[in-house]
Amino acid sequence: MMRRREVIALLGGAAVWPIAARAQQPGRLSTIGYMNLASAATFARGTTAFVQRLRELGWVEGRTVVIDYRWVEGHYERFSEIAAEFVRLKVDVIVTSAPGAAAAKALTSVIPIVFPLATDPVGSGLVASLARPGGNVTGLSLQGPDLAGKRIELLRELVPNIRRLAILANVGNSGTALEMGEAQNAAAKLGFEVVTSGIRRPEDIAPALEAMEGRADALYVCGDSLQSTNRIRINVLALGLRLPTVLSFREDAEAAGLISYGPNVQDLYRRAAELVDKILRGAKPAELPVEQPTKFDLVVNLTTAKVLKLTIPESFLLRADEVIE
Repeated sequence: MMRRREVIALLGGAAVWPIAARAQQPGRLSTIGYMNLASAATFARGTTAFVQRLRELGWVEGRTVVIDYRWVEGHYERFSEIAAEFVRLKVDVIVTSAPGAAAAKALTSVIPIVFPLATDPVGSGLVASLARPGGNVTGLSLQGPDLAGKRIELLRELVPNIRRLAILANVGNSGTALEMGEAQNAAAKLGFEVVTSGIRRPEDIAPALEAMEGRADALYVCGDSLQSTNRIRINVLALGLRLPTVLSFREDAEAAGLISYGPNVQDLYRRAAELVDKILRGAKPAELPVEQPTKFDLVVNLTTAKVLKLTIPESFLLRADEVIE
């Protein structure tokens, strides 16, 4: 006869496993269709945080839930194809970034959709309002446009002689296009000359940055999945042009950006898992308000600062959540 601790070990230590099991139809595991614009490696931290939080809530991969992973790797057109497949498979919930949520919403009004990241869920039409999403979609807002002014102020602290600011954004994404507008407004209020450059595909990145040579003192990069997938290329090209950069996510600064300021992605994915948990237990997305970030990270890359021959004030370093050396 098995001892109690052996039984717990067999179940993966998930004390709430029976609760999750009872929430499902007999003989069938709940299925999550998980698709992301980036690659598995690019969003590894977010995915790990999502799976870990699900496990804490009783949803153990292969035992109480199936997660069907799909990676678009920068090709937006594949979202509709994958979403259509998830609809055919009748998954219980779809988890995806804003562009994927839009593609899935166009194909189903029945299957719940959760987005861990969306720059402007109301403006892009994903939900009716943050408090009352109203349909089959809910998730977490990045507040990208709201943070544009803060990011530019941080950049000016480090590079006080900025006169011309370049802004790079994926204009094919309504959320980042909105963020670009907010960044333009914030820069104009500070008296900066603004140079904007729109991209839609990875192939647009190099020409867009090359066109900034000699026309800008620093670079604001609007964050989205296209940018995240190509963050190393963007940062290396910016370094070659000696442009200090401000970006959205911790991973951007780790990949040779100068500074990043924005929501903690792992926290957002953990909270997305909590929304999925509620949905799998019977809650309706229409009744789950879109949540906003509560944790923001300021990250400074001192190695990049040295390449750019910038001295970071001690007071700035003390405010940082992480300093990369």
